[in-house]
Amino acid sequence: MQPRERVQAVLRHQPPDRLPRMVNFYPWSFPQYPDREASELFDCEIRFVTADPPHQQASFLHYLESLPGDVYVGSRPILKTYHDWGYHPEIARDAPLGQGDAIAQVAAAPLPDFMQQLDPDGLRRAVEQHQRQGYAVMASPPHLGGELFETAWRLRGFEQFMIDLVENPLLVDYLLEQLTAMHVTLSLALTRAGIDILALDDDVAEPTRMLISPETWRHTFKPCVRTIIAACRAVNPDLFIFWHSDGNIEPIIPDLIEIGVDVLNPVQPDVMDPVQLKRQYGNRLAFWGTVGTPQRWAWGTPEDIRREVFERIMTVGAGGGLILSPAYDLEPECRWENVTTFFQAADIWGADYPSSI
Repeated sequence: MQPRERVQAVLRHQPPDRLPRMVNFYPWSFPQYPDREASELFDCEIRFVTADPPHQQASFLHYLESLPGDVYVGSRPILKTYHDWGYHPEIARDAPLGQGDAIAQVAAAPLPDFMQQLDPDGLRRAVEQHQRQGYAVMASPPHLGGELFETAWRLRGFEQFMIDLVENPLLVDYLLEQLTAMHVTLSLALTRAGIDILALDDDVAEPTRMLISPETWRHTFKPCVRTIIAACRAVNPDLFIFWHSDGNIEPIIPDLIEIGVDVLNPVQPDVMDPVQLKRQYGNRLAFWGTVGTPQRWAWGTPEDIRREVFERIMTVGAGGGLILSPAYDLEPECRWENVTTFFQAADIWGADYPSSI
């Protein structure tokens, strides 16, 4: 199978020739590879394209130069998105829309127009180039950590947005309506460019529970996610939907399946049991991640990683339905030997997954 065919098989719950594998790490995690995408370095099956303009543009470089020397808030693409939104995490309690409680005050500060920065033809060419080389292509609209919940609280401030959810639901509805419309437009542009997988992100949970109640998510956020997915599927019914949230989101997994999510990421094994999730939802949902904790990647041995990869293949990988990947972004503390061992183990056993769990 070509890499793209392998990914498509997994997301369609068909048996691949072997399980795909992915990894993500920040440039500063492994400075010996400063200019290499992790997916390209290890020849992973999926390539990423971006709707962002070049990171070298003068206004962004000026923004980078203005930051204090000890600021550590993310990669250059993340900082570029923060810059466009007017969000400055290095400034205590900075929130672009944090002042005022009236809809008119929030409406007076328009959201950034990313469509003006978008190059549809260039985006389409990038997608087609990767696909001609046999890779699946994935993209995500520019956001502040997540399309809805995370962007909203970063614009309003976390404490203020949590208060808004209780005391000012009309403002919340207005803000989410604007964000949803923006992300429908951006996601449609990505879909029309021919991507295979649309990545939607929103960290709505911590390790032990959700940051908001499942009922609040269902009432307030679920319709927005449904709208984005439905709009894109109307253009391409075969588009795969990836959804990311750290933490324990077990209460809303059936809701995600209902609105059309195909693959769940990162399925952190110290937070949710990936084997139990496979048994419960494996015929309707694929999984992306499931391997390791920050402690294991940093201080575990290659044998620890090898054993866990084998266990995931023999359980969560049963029948396919798994894209093997670290369940966390790899930080500078991670041992390089553990990364190479991960890929070696995935390549050795990736074709030996059982037909059923």
